[in-house]
Amino acid sequence: MVTGASSGIGFACATKLAEMGMAVVGTGRDAERLTGLAGAIADPDRVATLAVDLTDDDAPQRIVDLAVSRWGHIDFLVNNAGVGSPKPLHETDDETLDYFLGVMLRAPFRLARDVIPHMRPGSAIINITSTFAVVGGLRGGAYSAAKGGLTALTTHIACQYGAQGIRANAVAPGVTVTPMVEQRLKDPGFKKMQTEMTPHTRLGRVEDIAATVAFLCSPGGSFINGQTIVVDGGWSSTKYLSDFALSSEWIAR
Repeated sequence: MVTGASSGIGFACATKLAEMGMAVVGTGRDAERLTGLAGAIADPDRVATLAVDLTDDDAPQRIVDLAVSRWGHIDFLVNNAGVGSPKPLHETDDETLDYFLGVMLRAPFRLARDVIPHMRPGSAIINITSTFAVVGGLRGGAYSAAKGGLTALTTHIACQYGAQGIRANAVAPGVTVTPMVEQRLKDPGFKKMQTEMTPHTRLGRVEDIAATVAFLCSPGGSFINGQTIVVDGGWSSTKYLSDFALSSEWIAR
């Protein structure tokens, strides 16, 4: 089960898991784009999609009912759906705060709560968080708060349900090139902060995140529980500056 599966990281995760032989339930708000996911998987016996707003009160039950009616149980939940373009604390109104928390914390909480009764030993929940839940993020605001809460929810699930054979881990992407991020990369300051501070030859790709999620759903990841795996090319864990950044003229504040 993958939320936000119609594009970006969610689409990559859903198709990668399908390549591993899994049946996939993909959700998103756009029915037409979900048709594209079904076409990419190209096996009607192993894919079901549901256009739904995750913040609706009945959304978790509708998603779970679809999965259980088709396949009887749920092995993996990937809570991926999210929103971007946050504002810093002093610029964030209550409506924006509630929306970010609703999509990226309340919805994953409620969906995990409804999924767990249908999980067997060996199952797992993977929550897609962010480097902004690992380090302080400029302009993070409600986004950072939601992703930080999702990290704490991950460790709770790991502790509470691990003895039942249900694992929970978080995958924290750095800046990963998706349609949403491409718009932000048009901001020269944002682009410099990512490209000149990442000790790697490129920015992240959706395939990088999908491969990490797939590993956590594989036998190789079966003893990993309660962890956050950061996939950011070293951005959050180093003090790296590129040669360009080091040789550029600094302007006093």
